[in-house]
Amino acid sequence: MTRRSAAVRMDHVTKVFGTRTVLDDVTFDVPAGGGFVIMGRSGTGKSVTLRHMIGLLRPDSGRVFIGDDEISALSGPPLSVVRKKMGFLFQSAALFDSISVGENVAFPMRRHTQLRDAEIRERAKQKLAAVGLEPDYDKMPGALSGGMRKRAGLARALALDPKILLVDEPSAGLDPITSEEIDALLVDMKNQEGVTLVVVTHNMLSARRLGDELLMLHEGRAIAHGTPEQLDHHPSELVRAFMTSQHAG
Repeated sequence: MTRRSAAVRMDHVTKVFGTRTVLDDVTFDVPAGGGFVIMGRSGTGKSVTLRHMIGLLRPDSGRVFIGDDEISALSGPPLSVVRKKMGFLFQSAALFDSISVGENVAFPMRRHTQLRDAEIRERAKQKLAAVGLEPDYDKMPGALSGGMRKRAGLARALALDPKILLVDEPSAGLDPITSEEIDALLVDMKNQEGVTLVVVTHNMLSARRLGDELLMLHEGRAIAHGTPEQLDHHPSELVRAFMTSQHAG
């Protein structure tokens, strides 16, 4: 079977904070158009890995590529150009509480495109409709439930039609039913729009729903990489135990 080209590549990445090595010579490829889940216990470097992908952190050694672009070597306008290829759904949704839900979704388009106001508003409504929030354009974020805030954050992350969507703990703070709904939306984006998903989670139910491939980090090192079925039968007892847990970490 021919492997798809890599949407993201981490090449021998090491990151140290003080005396603590958070990422220790981590290497992996994220195939374009698939769902790639980074899992592991809290404090194993999962979110730090995402921050390297979007250029918020630079490795102490090693390189990070988005497609053919070495994002770890970029800054200023060239970094901004590569970032526009990606959407980021934060764990907290990170909405601006001072503007409406619709204007939150419109914000990236107002900042990064030359579209007219009417077209921006229409596109923002389309993004909200895709996540089931079309009637909520004029609501303020404070009026939304946790699940609705996550949906709004997803709509904003998709505002510029990114090819890659980075998602930090999609299940955080959500009940199991709402978590499953968010996961279903993410899978739809992958299957229907061809978006590459890179998801950080310690929730194994979510990992299995979203991940065509799983990578497990432990103490800063990548200790397992494969399909859910492969990791179910991994030689490491730690990996197998993690795979059988409902919530781990």
